[in-house]
Amino acid sequence: MAMPTVPFSDLSKHSKQVAETIDRFHRVHVKRRDGEDLFISTARHDRQREETADVAARMIAALLASDEGMRAVLHALPAVFPWVRHLSADERREFVRELVDATRDAVDLDVHATLHRVIVEWRATARILADPALTAQLTRPLPEEDHGEVTAP
Repeated sequence: MAMPTVPFSDLSKHSKQVAETIDRFHRVHVKRRDGEDLFISTARHDRQREETADVAARMIAALLASDEGMRAVLHALPAVFPWVRHLSADERREFVRELVDATRDAVDLDVHATLHRVIVEWRATARILADPALTAQLTRPLPEEDHGEVTAP
């Protein structure tokens, strides 16, 4: 079922119809010309989405509590994030731990930016590791030049 989109002006001009659309579809995309788009949902739908994320996060955390579960998660990881093939086994484990922690933050603290940041940063790491020339350039030793004493501003 596709989510309906309404222009921002409909919130004031046709608020009753927008509310009926939200009741029918549970969530509406509000298109804005002069700002970031919005999503309006029913409270029940929002609670259900939070519960879904919570169940998924707890399920993965429970899997990670055993070696067998960790192997299963690591085996499934490339299907979700194909770029993890460029990470070492230890890096994949670290990524999974950070991903679970960030998912818990999203559920428990309503902080979603951390989850996005974890994925973006690990994907950037994989992108660097996928390019041998870039990896060599970024991992070469820095010249041992003395730039004098470093003082705090």
